[in-house]
Amino acid sequence: MKHALIRRKLARVDRALDKAIANAEIPGAVVLARAWRDGERLEHCSVRGFASLRPERRAMARDTIFDLASLTKPLATATAVMGLAAEGSVDLDAPVAKYLPPAGERGKETVTVRHLLTHSSGLKPWRPFHEVLLERERKKGERLLGTPAAKQAILERIYRSALVHAPGEAAVYGDLDFILLGALVEEVAKRPLDVHCAERIFAPLALSDARFVRLGDGAPKLSDALRSRFAATESCPWRGRVLLGEVHDPNAWAMGGVAGHAGLFATADDVMRFAEAVLDVWHGRSQVFPRDWLRRFLTRADAPQGTWALGWDTPTPGASSSGQYFSPTSVGHLGFTGTSLWIDLEREAAVVMLTNRVHLVAKRSPFKLRPIVHDLVMESFFAE
Repeated sequence: MKHALIRRKLARVDRALDKAIANAEIPGAVVLARAWRDGERLEHCSVRGFASLRPERRAMARDTIFDLASLTKPLATATAVMGLAAEGSVDLDAPVAKYLPPAGERGKETVTVRHLLTHSSGLKPWRPFHEVLLERERKKGERLLGTPAAKQAILERIYRSALVHAPGEAAVYGDLDFILLGALVEEVAKRPLDVHCAERIFAPLALSDARFVRLGDGAPKLSDALRSRFAATESCPWRGRVLLGEVHDPNAWAMGGVAGHAGLFATADDVMRFAEAVLDVWHGRSQVFPRDWLRRFLTRADAPQGTWALGWDTPTPGASSSGQYFSPTSVGHLGFTGTSLWIDLEREAAVVMLTNRVHLVAKRSPFKLRPIVHDLVMESFFAE
C-alpha cells in the first residue's frame, strides 16, 4: 500500500513536467530521484518531452546526454581540487598566485583557493570574453575562438582584472573564480582538466557518459550514434546553428570546450551515480573520495560566504531552488541550461533534474520548475 501511494504521488512529477512542456518552458526533461526510507531504496524516473525540436524532432530518452553547464563546477572542478588538496598538492588557504603566479596581479595577491571555491574572491562574476575575442577574430580575419590562444587570452584578462571587493568580504556567484580553478588544476596536475577528471573522477565512479567535448582542430569527432544522444541547446545567433554536442556557455566554447566553470556533459544516471557516491562516502560506506575532505567541502562556509560550501550551494530558507523539504544538511548546484542536482545528506535523498530549457526558449524567461519538482518528489518520498 505504501509503495502504491508513493507511485500515485510521484505521478504528479510527470504532470508538472508535461505542463511546463505544454507552456513552452522546457522542450523536455529527465528527472531521476532516489532516497532511502525505513531501510528501503525508493526511486523515481520521469522522461518527458523532446531532446531536440530543431533541426529535427527527437524524443527525450533516459540516456540523453545533457550540457550540464555550471554543474561542471562541483562535479568536475571542485571535486578535482578536493582530490589535489587531499593528496597535499593544493593548500586551500594558500594564495592562488602560489600555483598561478600571474593571478596575484593588481591587488589579488591575497586571493586564496578557498576564496575561489566560495565565490568570495572579489573577482567580477562574469565578463563576455567571447565577444572581445570574436571582434578580434573579425578584425584579423583569422580563427581564434576555440583555440589554445583564446583560452590563454581569457586567462590573461582575468589575471589583469581588478577586484570589485576585498577577498572574503562577500560572496558573489560567478564564473571567473572557477575558470581560474580549472587553470589551477591543470597547472598542479600537469595535464588538461578533462583528462584529469576522466581519470580521477569519472572512471572510478563509472560515469560512462560523463565527458568534456573538446572543440577545435585535432579534437575527436563525435560519432553519429553518439551525437544523436545529445540534447540540443540554444539556436545560437553568433555561432549560426542549433548547438548539439558542443558547450552552450560562450566563454567555455571560446576556451575550446574545456573549462573550470562549464563544459561537462553527462546523463541523469551519471549525475545520480555521482550523488550516490557522495552519500556513500558521507555515511562511511565508501572510500572513493577521502571522507574527511568530502565533509569539509560539503559543509557550509562561515559568513560572509552566505550559503556556499566549497564549490557547492546549500539551501536558502524560503528561497532555494531545492524547494522547502531538503534539510539544512543538503548541498546542490544549478546549471544555466536547465540542469540541477540536490543531495540531502541527512535524509539520504538525491534529485537530478536535467532539462534543455534554452533550446528554442527565451534564455531569460523565468524558470520556476525546479522547486516545484523537488517538493513533489520529497513529499512523495517522505510524507506520511
